[in-house]
Amino acid sequence: MADPAQRRPPHSIRNVTRPATSQVPIDASVAVFTFVGAWLVAQILSAVVLAILGGGESASDTPFGVLAIALLAGWSAYLAGMWVASDKAGSGHPVDDYGIAFAPIDALGLGIGVLSQLVLVKVVYLPLEQIWPETFTDDRLQENAKELIDRAGGAATVLLFVIVAFGAPVVEELFYRGLLQRSLAARFNDGLVVVGVAFVFALVHFRAVEYPGLFAFGLVLGVTAIRTDRLGMPILTHIGFNVTGLLLAW
Repeated sequence: MADPAQRRPPHSIRNVTRPATSQVPIDASVAVFTFVGAWLVAQILSAVVLAILGGGESASDTPFGVLAIALLAGWSAYLAGMWVASDKAGSGHPVDDYGIAFAPIDALGLGIGVLSQLVLVKVVYLPLEQIWPETFTDDRLQENAKELIDRAGGAATVLLFVIVAFGAPVVEELFYRGLLQRSLAARFNDGLVVVGVAFVFALVHFRAVEYPGLFAFGLVLGVTAIRTDRLGMPILTHIGFNVTGLLLAW
């Protein structure tokens, strides 16, 4: 295994935005390969689960429990890919490689997430609602969340809350900001990386009406990760955002 100090490009850590103790992340090319490979494997595993357990012709026709299992299968591919990348191309310590750390100040992320949902998203969609009033409406934006809530029902509602409010923020921040952004930002311009990762983050949700809001929120997550050099604040920001979104759709 290569010495991390030998793998660091000359401009990898910029002290202007990162603490002097910042760990050298996984090489950018390895991170991109891992990201794409794990994402493809996740899609295959999810499709297999849906085929075996009887998924409907569309997500709206598939029982919530089946969707949850398919989602967990996909997440397992993300985490497995990250574990292998850390072991083979990193320090062997995922906590260090992906910046998995929390500090008391990261609690501010919860408030940032709430404000992002209540204020930022509204501001982003305000001009869009004026131009395309029948497309960018509150009902359309909350349609997916409301559908999941209606289909879950009963005890499954608890599972929905755990997955959306906690599971998704943790796994997605590990995958997008911990693996992809952290490695790319060690080699390329911070601003370009934050924008690029936010774009990918929005795109892979495959829901066009939500793209503007998700992209804007992805920028917020990217900035919190860059400025703190750890995942604590972006994870808590994501939790605050998702919980607020669920409550608004209830």
